[in-house]
Amino acid sequence: MARKNLLAGLVEAEAGDRASSAAAAAYPIRGASKSMIRSVNELAMQADAYLEGEQVVELDPSAVDGSFVSDRMGDDEEQYQELLEAIRERGQDSPILVRPHPGSNGRYMIVFGHRRVRVARELGRKVRAVVKEIDDKTHVIAQGQENS
Repeated sequence: MARKNLLAGLVEAEAGDRASSAAAAAYPIRGASKSMIRSVNELAMQADAYLEGEQVVELDPSAVDGSFVSDRMGDDEEQYQELLEAIRERGQDSPILVRPHPGSNGRYMIVFGHRRVRVARELGRKVRAVVKEIDDKTHVIAQGQENS
């Protein structure tokens, strides 16, 4: 008795939406995998929503202050050096999110992107950013989602 090619659906998935639907039916995502994929997709869409429709500007990193809450549990120097080298070689791929500083005119507060600002300072470059008016609660939520 011949076995059905269990991986055929994955190869065919690249052929188009119809094949993709067949592949999905052949290998349904269930349980923890399904929950995790949904959670990651939802967080990505929410982070994108903060940037959606906003213009990316270049800011002098000296006009950008850190968040009022810490956004990372620890700082991995090796990962930071990798980011620094990537930005040095290719430039900054994704903008940071800042808001006008609530206590200082002409300054900004980082919502997410602290390491990218640090790299920009170190490299003597401007940092690409989206400036958005948000309150403290939204700031904390956006920061947490980005770091998740």
